[in-house]
Amino acid sequence: AMLSVLAIEDGGVLPGGELAIAVSGATGGVGSMAVALLAGRGYRVTAATGKADAHDYLRGLGATEIVDRHAWSDGAKRPLDSAAFAGAVDAVGSTTLAHLLSRVDRHGVVAACGLAAGPDLATTVMPFILRGVRLQGIDSNTCPLALRNRAWAALAAELDASKLQSLSTEVALDDVIDWADRILRGQVRGRVVVRVGGEAEPSR
Repeated sequence: AMLSVLAIEDGGVLPGGELAIAVSGATGGVGSMAVALLAGRGYRVTAATGKADAHDYLRGLGATEIVDRHAWSDGAKRPLDSAAFAGAVDAVGSTTLAHLLSRVDRHGVVAACGLAAGPDLATTVMPFILRGVRLQGIDSNTCPLALRNRAWAALAAELDASKLQSLSTEVALDDVIDWADRILRGQVRGRVVVRVGGEAEPSR
């Protein structure tokens, strides 16, 4: 989430503009963190969710507007739609990412950091060559050390510990399969932190 925020900032999209930053998958672990981090830096945030009971949760993290995720999940209606966002953090991929690319304003940045809806991407070059939109991939697994250190330092300085606690659920290692199923059914919001410890199960 912080790498995505840094990508948006490094691309020249700064707080204080008229348009918001879109965050897809906003009730997930990355999405929730991105909403909180962007809001903490002064960005307006439009968060997308399919959970009707999560609006207060997202507003508590700093979202200024909430939309139904289905409004973005049908893909791009046209190669370039009316510009609605200064940038985006997309943890969903597929048709949602295509939709966001078509709606980002000139010289905006879209940080692609997930594929919850799938790895496919049906889009055109129009956002890139007519609006100068930048699609920035976020690869936390191979992130260079200097950028990794910068992200951790920013998290240490900016992340509200109370918000982190409010969007985190700790589960035991034995419960991971059950929680994974809940995540796939869309019944979980925020981060799920797995507690590893205690006695190991007997060998079988």
